Formats: sequence, structure tokens, C-alpha cells
Amino acid sequence: MGDRLVKITNPDRIYFPETGQTKLDLVRYYLSVGEGIVRALSDRPCMLHRFPDGTGGERIYQKRIPKGAPDWVQTVQVKFPSGRTADELCVTELASVIWAVQMSTVEFHPWHSRRADTEKPDELRIDLDPQPGTGFAEAVEVAGMVRELLAEIGAVGFPKTSGSRGIHIYLRIKPEHGFTQVRRAALALAREIERRRPALITTAWWKEERGEQIFIDFNQNARDRTIASAYSVRAATGLVSAPFDWDELAELRMEDFTMATMPDRFARLGDVHAAIDEQAFDIGELLEWSERDEQDRGQGDAPYPPNFPKMEGEPKRVQPSKARPDLA
Repeated sequence: MGDRLVKITNPDRIYFPETGQTKLDLVRYYLSVGEGIVRALSDRPCMLHRFPDGTGGERIYQKRIPKGAPDWVQTVQVKFPSGRTADELCVTELASVIWAVQMSTVEFHPWHSRRADTEKPDELRIDLDPQPGTGFAEAVEVAGMVRELLAEIGAVGFPKTSGSRGIHIYLRIKPEHGFTQVRRAALALAREIERRRPALITTAWWKEERGEQIFIDFNQNARDRTIASAYSVRAATGLVSAPFDWDELAELRMEDFTMATMPDRFARLGDVHAAIDEQAFDIGELLEWSERDEQDRGQGDAPYPPNFPKMEGEPKRVQPSKARPDLA
């Protein structure tokens, strides 16, 4: 880690009760995939999921950087939907990752914008979330469809496992639009995929309207919404949110990606997302799709998450089964 020295206290503390893996094992894991985790987090505001007593204990959602950070640990100020601000960790080097692990961080959840302009995302995220009655096999099938659609519009997606049940696909975009527009572009993309297999895919925000389908969570592109980064360990499963090559899709198994297996994989393949910053897609076409959906299909905006203020153009934010005609 260059000339940085990070002291690891309580290295033998059990962090993963089911496997017996310790805090030091977690440090060694992140060191082994250092180039990859730094690329995934580089210059992004980052929320930390901390577990002072290991993953069997309390989870702390740390938005503001923990006190006592060394002066070389970088931060960036972000603005939340509430209007409040905070200085979040901004990883610029591997030592920052290891310091966060020393502070009991297990999971890293970065924003989809960078500190050069935190108001202009440079990443569009496609989150394939299996609903009850579906699973990873269905997510794999939908991921293949997403790949085909992206190829049609001249875009390249970079896929990874979620480390839980689904698949995430990242699309590097030009940082020219705000969160609202990027989210609308993601919604238009999701609706186009949904139209191709409506029995399997849904963009319905309300759970009561979803069936045994793969939900494409467009709201992961809203301000302050984060998902586990590439190479992040997942506390609930002990698995890793692992980047993979599209050629691996058909044979993909979530359980193959662990803290024990990823170091060897990384040593063999390196970071399979290494090219993610080499080109950026212009979302102008997707924004045109959004306008077409509204004008020609009567599909306007969709509900925002509950912590957001009422947004311009947003429909009723209430479960359809509980909605009243007079409730705006």
C-alpha cells in the first residue's frame, strides 16, 4: 500500500461465524483484489456497512466518515434527498479500503457519481432482482436479454453478481445529466426490456403488482441509492459481489464467488471490469425513449423511494390497493 501504514486491531475477531473467518482474513481478501476494489470505488462517495461485532452483530450504515480518520483518507461532500449534506469516504487508494476494514467495514456501497461532480452520475445501474418464485437462473436469463438490448444501442454492460440472489449490470455513461434524467433513462431501458418478456420481467414498483418475475429496480439510479460494489463482500451471505465476463453467464453460480475463491480468480484473470472506464455511453437515446413512453404509451414517471420528497411528475406514491381517488 505504498508508504501507508494501517494498524489492524483485534485481527483474530471472528467476523463470519459460519466459516470462522476473521477480521484479518477480510483484510487479506481486500488486499488480494486491491486493484479491482479501488477501481470500483475510485473517487466515488461511499457508504460503509460496518459490523463492530462481526456479521452476526449489529449493522451500522455509515454515511459520514467515522471519526479519527488519518489525514490522508479522502472525503467528498454529498447532498441527500432530505437536503442535508455529509462528508463520505472517497477512496483514492487501497490504504483507504483497508482503513475502512480496520474500522469494521465489511461492505462498500458507492454512489454512481464521482467527486469531480457528485451531481452528474457517470454510471447507469441495471439491478436484476428476483422476486419470490424466481431465482438466480431467471436473473441469468434476463441478463442475457439486457446484453442483447445494450448491443442494439451500441452500449457495453459490465455485469457482476449481487452476492445475494441477483445480477447487477453497470453501464458507464457520460456525466452530462443529473440524477433525475439518469433515473428516467434507466426506467426507459427497463421498460423496453420488460416489453420483450412481460411474463418474466417487471418494472412495477409496488410488490403487490409483481408476480413471479425479475424486478428491474430502476430506482437504484436515484440520488443516494447505493448497491454493493464490485468485489465487496456481502455480510448476509459471506459471498462476494463478483464481476464476471459475459462468456461466463451460462455457467454462472453465485456460490462460486467467495472470500476463499476470489483471490485465486483475481490472480488468474485480473479485474474483468478493467475496461469499464474506456468508453462512456450517451444516454440521449434512452431519454428519447422516455419521452416516447410518456407521449405515445402514456407511461410517465414511476414512484420514487419513500425517503424522497414528492418529485415533479411522480404518480401517486401509495400502494394501489390502498389508493384513494383524491390521494395525490
